[in-house]
Amino acid sequence: MTFQIDAVGIVVSDMGAAVGFYRRLGVEIGAGAEKEPHVEASLGDGVRLLLDTEETIRSFHPEWRGGTGRMGLACRCESAAEVDAKYEELVGAGYRGELKPFDAFWGQRYATVLDPDGNGVDLFAALELPAQ
Repeated sequence: MTFQIDAVGIVVSDMGAAVGFYRRLGVEIGAGAEKEPHVEASLGDGVRLLLDTEETIRSFHPEWRGGTGRMGLACRCESAAEVDAKYEELVGAGYRGELKPFDAFWGQRYATVLDPDGNGVDLFAALELPAQ
């Protein structure tokens, strides 16, 4: 069997806030999702984003205890400029920036913003290599 990611699941404390954040990030989420206990959205290539409220998780796992940073996502951007622009857009909309955009030693423009539940969402793009 080959390992293949089918879905990324996130436990959220406020569905409306989470849906608003991921929509702003560019995920297409259907109308009315803000009021649902479980939301699914396509991330492309057959991968889905699953958002579940804490109450939904407790409905089948009563002993579950939440906290912050319950998962992380990495979002590829087309360019370093797009990393910077998306970071500024999200921080400007009131989301907390954890790592300001920087040129990472591993060859990427990289930044991290926290979603409403404290989960890290990394923004990255390959850096242009200098001509030799």
